[in-house]
Amino acid sequence: MKIGVVGAAGRMGRMLLAAVDAADGVEIAGGVEASGHPDLGKDLGELAELGTMGIALTSDAGAMFEDVDAVIDFTVPVVTEANAKLAANSGTVLVIGTTGMTEDQQHNVDQAASRTAIVQAANYSVGVNMLLGLVEQAARILPEIYDIEILDMHHHHKIDAPSGTALALGHAAAKGRNVNLEDVADKVRDGIIGPRKQGDIGFATLRGGDVAGEHTVMYAGPGERIEITHKASSREVFAIGAVRAALWATGQKPGLYSMKDVLGL
Repeated sequence: MKIGVVGAAGRMGRMLLAAVDAADGVEIAGGVEASGHPDLGKDLGELAELGTMGIALTSDAGAMFEDVDAVIDFTVPVVTEANAKLAANSGTVLVIGTTGMTEDQQHNVDQAASRTAIVQAANYSVGVNMLLGLVEQAARILPEIYDIEILDMHHHHKIDAPSGTALALGHAAAKGRNVNLEDVADKVRDGIIGPRKQGDIGFATLRGGDVAGEHTVMYAGPGERIEITHKASSREVFAIGAVRAALWATGQKPGLYSMKDVLGL
């Protein structure tokens, strides 16, 4: 199976190249970056410290989509939106790890999924996807008097907040309580804000250092606090999960899938 990587010269892109190289049944077949990127023309294997592969980094995403079986995209919303259209036109499997998409951008991804298989997840870690299930279950069992707070920490390069994973955890908790997250989310606290509103789901965002990703969901009740935590020590877990998703999606009917589908949860 031939896999291409968007943003192949970035930190996550290089990790994805390494994960593809290490996996059975797949091979690196292309990598793209934006026009004008200083690494254009360099060997993908050398970029990822895998040795020379004879495949150059290019800016021609359209050509790559035509040449590969699946593409993995962990970039930015405007790029992913364009790549979803390329995937739909070429029938190529697309694995999306991009977060922070607007409603319009997500709508275009949804439309593209009517023509090809797309896997989209805020987090490709197996552990985080298990966490989502636990968070929903705990929110369903615990009464509303237990305040739900979500702590989200990432490295200082992270550009969106709360993270896609934190929002996914919020949606899981809201689903457990049978409410819409948009109606109960409290993402910003500053100044004299008054007492906490019962039933809200709060978010706290931390950014610093090289933290790959740490998330804690707290249920603070009278006399006790329950905390469920996931800590990623390396982006490698996200890359491995994305390759697994690409393998799974090959041969699937057009549609928008999640890691729950990939893992059979």
